[in-house]
Parts: sequence; structure tokens; C-alpha cells
Amino acid sequence: MRCSVLTLFACSTLASATTFAAEDGWHGTGELGVAISKGNADSETVVGKLKLAREDDTWKHAVLASFLYGTSDGLENARRYELFGSSGYRFAERHYVFGSGRNQRDHFSSDEYQTTIAGGYGFEALMSEETKLVFEIGPGYRWSKEQDVRVHNNEAIARAFMDFSHQLTQTTQLYDTLLIESGGDNTFVRNEFGVQVKMTDALALKAGFEIRHNTDVAPDRERTDRLTTVNVVYGF
Repeated sequence: MRCSVLTLFACSTLASATTFAAEDGWHGTGELGVAISKGNADSETVVGKLKLAREDDTWKHAVLASFLYGTSDGLENARRYELFGSSGYRFAERHYVFGSGRNQRDHFSSDEYQTTIAGGYGFEALMSEETKLVFEIGPGYRWSKEQDVRVHNNEAIARAFMDFSHQLTQTTQLYDTLLIESGGDNTFVRNEFGVQVKMTDALALKAGFEIRHNTDVAPDRERTDRLTTVNVVYGF
């Protein structure tokens, strides 16, 4: 029941956010995926994501908000929220400096939360109609807290980011994004790879595989989380 309510709330929130963003000059996508299993084991999982971007000759801005929520036989087994934002200032063609911030809260990971800020240099290696390839690198700082205990692990980090997409056909796009936040105590890696197939001018179907890896976790936690999703995507 809770997943069903969350699905309705996510749909209304994504619709409102996309309408407001489009009116303010932003463009992007809203995604929603639901998996429901009934029988010997009852499980429900809801995945949502909102991506926004706005660019001109001088500035480029990006915002990402996502959530994952799941239950199995009435018990919660997944709850994660993530918010990311960045702004870049172009000082030459394909070259820019950026500042970014990311906050992740995960009820079932080794860390209750990870909050990072970073700045550095960005390079748009490929920016054709078919292919986009962007790199970012720079220093930053991370605040994190271990689950259920008052232990904080704050440290300086190095941040690296890659954003790749390629238009295979008029309707099919391949994408891959990689984020690395590496410090002396822990290195966080997130990679999302997938394919998106356009069904109408506004709607698409997206299949993705995401890996999240932390090198330093509690003894009872896995270092790597894997998530396979099939989402409906609304573009604006």
C-alpha cells in the first residue's frame, strides 16, 4: 500500500516539477518505474528520477533528483534519496570551471548519508548531434555518517565525472554516466549504463543498469549495489 501511495505522489510531483521547469527555461526528463510481484513473495519497488538542465553561451546548470523505495512481504527493504546540482562557467569553447554538490541518504547502506561538494575543470570532448562526451575533474570534500552510530567520516576527496551519450538511430540512444568520489577512507563509484528508445515526441522507454560501489563498508554490508530498471521517460 505504501508503495502505491508513493507511486501516485511521485507521478504528481514529477508532473508539477516538469511543468514549472519548462516554463522557467529548463529542459530535461522525468522518469518513473514500478515493479510489483505477487504470489509466494509479495514485493513492490518504485524508482523515480528527475533531470533538469539549462545552458547558454556562458553558463551551464544541471539538477538531478532521484529516489528508490521497495518493500518485500510488507517489510521495507530499500529507501534511498539523492539530490545533485552543478553550475559551470565557460571560459573558452568546450572548456569550463564548475562547482557541484551531492547529497545521498540511504537507509540500507553502510553510510546513513554522504554529502559532497567539489569544484574543478570540465571539458566537452565531443558535442555533435549524435554523440556527447563530457569530462570533469577536481578536488572536493565529503561529510558522511555511519548507519545507526554517531561515527562521522569527513575527508577531502578527488572527484571525477564522465557523461556519454550516442544516438544510435533516430529513436534509440545509448548512454553511460560515471561518477567517482575518492578519499583516503572511502571511494564511492556510481556507473549507470543503458539504452533509451523513443516512442513519441515526449515519451520514451528506458532500460538501465546501475552499479554503486563503496570500498569501505560495515562488515554486514555489501560493497556493491546493483540495480536494473525499466522506466517510462517523459521529456520536455
